[in-house]
Formats: sequence, C-alpha cells, structure tokens
Amino acid sequence: MKKKLDIVRLMFIAVFFFAVSLIVGCAKGNDAVTTGEERASRDTRAVVLMPSADGTLIFEGTSSLIDASHLEDGYVMVKFTGDGKIKMQLTHEDKEPYTYDLPASGEFQTFPLSCGDGHYTLNIYRNISGDQYAFVDGASFDVSLKDEFTPFLHPNQYVDYTGETEAVSFSEELAGGASNDLDVVKRIYDYVVKNVVYDNDKAENVPSSYLPDIDDTLQTKKGICFDYASLMTAMLRVQRIPTQLVIGYAGKDYHAWISVYTEETGWIHGIIQFDGKNWVLMDPTFAAGQGLAKYIGDGSNYNAMFYY
Repeated sequence: MKKKLDIVRLMFIAVFFFAVSLIVGCAKGNDAVTTGEERASRDTRAVVLMPSADGTLIFEGTSSLIDASHLEDGYVMVKFTGDGKIKMQLTHEDKEPYTYDLPASGEFQTFPLSCGDGHYTLNIYRNISGDQYAFVDGASFDVSLKDEFTPFLHPNQYVDYTGETEAVSFSEELAGGASNDLDVVKRIYDYVVKNVVYDNDKAENVPSSYLPDIDDTLQTKKGICFDYASLMTAMLRVQRIPTQLVIGYAGKDYHAWISVYTEETGWIHGIIQFDGKNWVLMDPTFAAGQGLAKYIGDGSNYNAMFYY
C-alpha cells in the first residue's frame, strides 16, 4: 500500500468557484453551471462489483470453507459452518494481523486484501474460555492484484452493500450532474456531514463486534464514526472512486474515517473539508461537528492502523 500522503493541494480551474451550491438531497438533475455554459457531466450510474465465491481455488477445513478464487480482485471469502464464537485473522507477511468476528452462519463473508501484493495467512479460531481461542482452520496464499485500487472498490464485511442497497441508488441521485470525481466526492461528503447526526447513546453502548448497517444509517440519519465512514465509503465505491475505510486513533480515541483516490489528486488522506483551494483534514464525523476536535488539530494526531 502507498504510504500516507501529506495533505494534497488540489488545483481546480477558475470556473469551479462559480458552480451552483449544492442543495441537500436535491443534487439529482441539477447540473453544475459555469458562466452560463453547461459543463460535461460525469457518468454517475452506480456500479456494484459484487464478490463471488466461484470455487476455483478452495481451502476446505474441518468447519470452514475459504474461497480464494478472486485474489487478484482484492478479496477472499470465508464461511464457517460450525458453531461457537469465532475469530478470524488475516495477516500479510510480517504486518499487524487484521482480526475479524466470523459469524457461524454458514454464509460467505468478504474480506479485503488491503495490504496489496504478497503472502497472506488466514487463520480461524474458536473461543474456548474467556479471552482464549483455539486454532480451527487456516490457509495461506500469494496475492498479485490487478491494481492497487481493487480492494477498495468492492463491498466487504465492514462496507456491506449489494445492488439492492438504498445507498447505492442514492449515490446516483447525489452525484447526478457532477462534472468529475472530485465533484462527486464533494456532493456525497457534503450530504453525509450535513444530514447524519452523531448517536451518542449508540457510541456509549456499541458492542466490540458491531458492524455498520449502511441503509439504517441513511434512513435514520444518525450513527457513530464507523457508520459515517461505511456509508460514505459505499456510496463512493459504487461511483468507481477507490475509497478506504480507515480505522485507527485520533489522539487517544479509537476512530474511523475515510481516504479517497482520484486521478487529479492521488490518494487524499485524513480530510475534513474543501475550502475552495485545499482539502483540509476527510473525516466525516468531525466535519459533522461531533467530537475529537481537541485531538485532531492539523491532522498530525491521526494514526491510521487498518484499511478496509
């Protein structure tokens, strides 16, 4: 994966500053206009790259099935057919392992190969007592991605959506008339930070195994940092904009935010808002006015640990 970049200076052509301001929820059909001339619109049809367990490369364990048919597309799929409280760890070479809860549902879950090319080890563990887990099944495999972006264009366990997800079609509405990827990012970002409010009660009681429900966040218009990041990540990915859901620390607080990639900018990490010339610090929770201000400052207190 690329190293975290410094804040990127974005050079927009002068006519951008005369663009029509976005109206919440009314982006559809309102093409941006500059000096009375209509700009060319970007294709904003949503594209869902659904993961598939094709069975062309299978690791079958005593209670699990690991489908590695699409490693080049940046994901591996796993299902557990036994019972109990199950954890899974996905480790890239000598890096810190990514640890997941694996439901004993017998249904495939999708996990991103976020660390890029190289050797991965996948191990599954069952809880035996307290915080103790015993090894159940495992596999290892080598990955050569089609490109560095593909892990961040598919749904996965943390950013879970399908073609039927409401947020997918809503991304088309928000992006309608956008001129380029940066315009799409701004429209979706502005909607989320202006319409979703922070759920303090949920934050106080959220379980460690919590996973975001993207449509619930969109419908209730409230959530925690994980919800903000997952919703925005999904809507940008289906607009073909590589987006990372990032988990780490803002100061001493465990936190989630996003990073996005466009051809104009490369990766944009840790942003809060666009001021007309620069993106400064992409954290939708903080931009919505919720917490962490004393830790964020100029962004130097952000410590990214995992990318989903």
